[in-house]
Amino acid sequence: MRWLFSASLLLGGIASASPLVAGTPATAAQAGGDAGPVLLDSSAFSKIGQNVEKSPLSDKELARIRKQVDAAMREGVDVPIPRGAGGAPAHEQHKRNYATLYGAGLLYRITGNKAYADYARQMLLAYAKLYPTLGQHPDGRGEAAGRLFWQSLNDSVWLVYGAQGYDAIRDTLSPEDRKTIDDKVFRPMAAFLMAGKTFGIIHNHATWACAGVGMTGYVLRDRSLVDNALKGLDQSGKSGFLRQIDELFSPDGYYTEGPYYQRYAIQPFMVFAHAIALNDPAQRIFERRDGVLLKATRATIQQTYDGFFFPLNDALADKSLKTDELYASVAIAYAQSHDPAYLSIARWQGRTTLSPEGLEVARDVAAGKDKPFPFASMLLRDGPKGDQGAMAILRSGSQDDAQVLVAKNTAQGMGHGHFDKLSWILYDNGNPIVTDYGAARFLNVEAKDGGRYLTENESWAKQTIAHNTLVVNQTSDFGGDWRLGQTRAPRQIAFADAGATRIGTAEMAEAWPGVTFRRTLAQLTIDGLKQPVVLDIVTVHGDKPAQYDLPLHYAGQFIDTTFPLKSNVAERPVLGAKAGYQHLWVDATGTPGADNAAFTWLNGGRFYTYRMLPPPGASVIFAESGANDPKFNLRREPVLIERVSGVKDTAFISLLEPHGAYDPSAETTSGSTSRIRALAHSRSADADLVTITQANGHTTTLAVADDAEPSKPHHAVVDGKNFDWKGHWGRFEGGAK
Repeated sequence: MRWLFSASLLLGGIASASPLVAGTPATAAQAGGDAGPVLLDSSAFSKIGQNVEKSPLSDKELARIRKQVDAAMREGVDVPIPRGAGGAPAHEQHKRNYATLYGAGLLYRITGNKAYADYARQMLLAYAKLYPTLGQHPDGRGEAAGRLFWQSLNDSVWLVYGAQGYDAIRDTLSPEDRKTIDDKVFRPMAAFLMAGKTFGIIHNHATWACAGVGMTGYVLRDRSLVDNALKGLDQSGKSGFLRQIDELFSPDGYYTEGPYYQRYAIQPFMVFAHAIALNDPAQRIFERRDGVLLKATRATIQQTYDGFFFPLNDALADKSLKTDELYASVAIAYAQSHDPAYLSIARWQGRTTLSPEGLEVARDVAAGKDKPFPFASMLLRDGPKGDQGAMAILRSGSQDDAQVLVAKNTAQGMGHGHFDKLSWILYDNGNPIVTDYGAARFLNVEAKDGGRYLTENESWAKQTIAHNTLVVNQTSDFGGDWRLGQTRAPRQIAFADAGATRIGTAEMAEAWPGVTFRRTLAQLTIDGLKQPVVLDIVTVHGDKPAQYDLPLHYAGQFIDTTFPLKSNVAERPVLGAKAGYQHLWVDATGTPGADNAAFTWLNGGRFYTYRMLPPPGASVIFAESGANDPKFNLRREPVLIERVSGVKDTAFISLLEPHGAYDPSAETTSGSTSRIRALAHSRSADADLVTITQANGHTTTLAVADDAEPSKPHHAVVDGKNFDWKGHWGRFEGGAK
């Protein structure tokens, strides 16, 4: 359906919109009575137009939204009958509509130009004709099908934006138009979302739904809608927005579904919290759980490298801080805290919101009040009580040349979680080096299964072999059952984030029946080596003989190995039949010796050598994703797999060393050979000791005790040398330099 906006109003509206303040919008007290804005401070908005030119970020955002809305006004109101999944024309038009409705409301409050309010009115009246005629979306799937969109999540997002746009212009409408829009758009949308099975769960879909319903309740002055959103339909508090704050975030602000979904969910949490703070200040919402929403905003930013989110769980690697969810959240967080570190994020984003909070950000950025965001090594505990594992982030170096190691020792992460207990990734020199596949999805690309998650998300991306962690008997942890995985979490044993030894240890029991494995990842700064090295110690204990695989997914160009390979040049065998193995082509295999197992690749002008101490009888497989992929849905990415079979207990010891430089422009190479001569491992009664020997003879030994008690003493003898330390780990230097 398309309604063309009247030419006289359109031309007059755009022409008169040029001045920043074309008039002063009527306040709730002056017009509309109980229809005035409740999701924004009307008087504060009217001041934006008077100050926006002094603040480039706000001036830029005003121009962007004005361009978007004016273009939509020229096109006329278009409210199509829903059809098609993500990326389809109708889907994209309804997305544009909620953004335009929201933008038109902001422009009206800022400029006073009633053309914007009239356009929003025409759009909402068009929805009032369409929405009552809709049933389940024709391309919807399962319990979460929407009406305007293929999934109800998108309907919730529409309502969050739509409620804000409506709130901004509602007092300009006649009582008849308000009633029509209230009763035929917003009340039925809220009712539809409340009737859905996702409304009462603890999940990001429910967060968006509760935010939309609750904000609609404030706008319509309907306390029952607000209470349903805050405390659940039965008012027990066992579901609803407040429960979601309590259950989805850890005390450190980590969100259970992982960084990608933390980025997505933080917007409804912060925007609805802002509305609650305006309308229900007694809730003290930003103080709830020791200020967990502000902690969550900071934690969201911390889970990035070079602005891009760690691609863990069902994540897309191209999502960065430059996203609508973070523009709003950063502005609200700054207004609440006045932490100047947020200003540096806003400066990097190059955008803020067109709101009083955004104006404050823009003004203070322009005044040079920003300070660098304190990206740091840290442990972000998982679970409402912080006892369901953790994400360990180890950072070294400046932001431009930082090395960041991320150990994913977190809980399952519900249905968006991957089967990858104790996995890890690494960034160095501005590039992903040890990688995570993230999700198999082309978001809103209709040709790729309607922009939904692909079948390969289940058959490959979620499977354990697609990640950098232990695999037992070619099966995924918990048998690929996320509900079972949700009941069992890793145990974070130790973490140290300061000095030349940054280290974390975690343990996972019963991801496979009868199997317990422990992993220590240490980021070591060592004299004589220009970049930190990463030491990886994986110890496995099983109750019966098994096959153990340890994959390393790496990004870069294969350079060399120190052991011979048998390459498959005529045909490419497939590694297995299920649990992700069916998607791996085998390119080569090798049998490394105990003292010569190293592999080097090149990435971004730096070399990386992965040195292994393989278990007795181990083999190495070089493979690539993409087998059994007839629709070419998977990226072709390489992986190295260490494999040992027929043992109950084993240990994988490895060292990743960045070194050297390659300049293709100057055609120069330096330091392409590893500076590590040897790697040795010993086991004492209660500890693992690994010695790194450089080419110059200098040794660094890291001793890692089973017990993490800080005051407990430990003693070991290796090659006639005594090693004594207290606590979980000890470090010892020696030999020639």
